[in-house]
Amino acid sequence: MLLAVVILKSLIELSLMFIAGRFLLGLLAGAKRQTNVFWQLLDVATKPVLWLTRRISPKLILDQHIPLAAASWLIVAWVLVVKVKIDLCLQLGAAACQ
Repeated sequence: MLLAVVILKSLIELSLMFIAGRFLLGLLAGAKRQTNVFWQLLDVATKPVLWLTRRISPKLILDQHIPLAAASWLIVAWVLVVKVKIDLCLQLGAAACQ
């Protein structure tokens, strides 16, 4: 169970890093970001999370705000997973969590 929680936490952190990297590269690249290879890689990496966020969010939310919404629910999910990990570590002992 602890392994599953650690893997889920890592996937959430990775998704958050991809979204943050996409945002920062978008600021740096400007209008030519669609032709940037690194932007395209980050775009592919964030597609699953952005797609899921678009599916669960109301149509009232604009497409340009979907990355912010995705980051928001990922942060909430990360906090919940960290809480589960802490609870598991307290149950199993500190030696199991190192």
